[in-house]
Amino acid sequence: MRPRSGPTVQHRVLAARLRILREQAGVSLRAAADALDAHPATVRRIERAETGLDARQVAGLLRRYGAPPAVAEPILTGLGAANLPGWWHQWRDAMESWQQDVIGVESSASLVRTWHPALVPELLRTSAYAAGLYRIRYPDDTPARRERRLELLRERRRRLSERGAALWALLPAAALHTRVGDAETMAGQRRALAEAMELQHITVQVVPLDHPPHALTAMPPLHLLRVPAPEIGDQAVLETPGVRVDLIDDPDAVMAHRIRLDAACAAAPPPGTPLPL
Repeated sequence: MRPRSGPTVQHRVLAARLRILREQAGVSLRAAADALDAHPATVRRIERAETGLDARQVAGLLRRYGAPPAVAEPILTGLGAANLPGWWHQWRDAMESWQQDVIGVESSASLVRTWHPALVPELLRTSAYAAGLYRIRYPDDTPARRERRLELLRERRRRLSERGAALWALLPAAALHTRVGDAETMAGQRRALAEAMELQHITVQVVPLDHPPHALTAMPPLHLLRVPAPEIGDQAVLETPGVRVDLIDDPDAVMAHRIRLDAACAAAPPPGTPLPL
């Protein structure tokens, strides 16, 4: 069984397939649980990828759903890979609990769209800029722990670029005037942002200081993740700084966030517009 570090996309896909098979077979959670001699909450946790996939339980559910061999065998053979810890597992000591779930989806996303109301979005931050924020947000961190957080951020950026995923960021010009660290840190962050704008897989839009309000004005950080797996669908991540972070998979809620982000991007200067002074 995989140690808890947030489910991988492979795990989420198999869990979703089990839910779809149960619904197609017209089997209730209670009836599925009875087949395992378990509580309905056990089946619910399996379907939500909140627990490791036990081969005996999965086989029992597939039998109850009447899944034919052509459907059941790929699921059973995929259990080993689905139960492996994600690459981020080794950085669990430097992660918030919510990050484990979010990075699990982000790590397979083909498109990441992100909005931040006050700062440079996380995946575009330089190490120096991120370190300046970490010193404020995690004042009790040792230098070693802070470096672990930076290692994780660098690895996320590297993997995003390596697999050719698209990153589309929207931020206010105020983020370029909010000084994080010293003047050199801010100058380096600005250079890095300008260089990122030249990359094919990165789109950056900056809302000028004198721009009228838009659909995301005063809204908390928002991220949309598109995973090329039909069983999962798009996911939204809504941050309420200092309170909570929600990973949202309800299609209607995700669509509502996408509409707001689309409207804000449409109102902003188009991609390729030079950074404001």
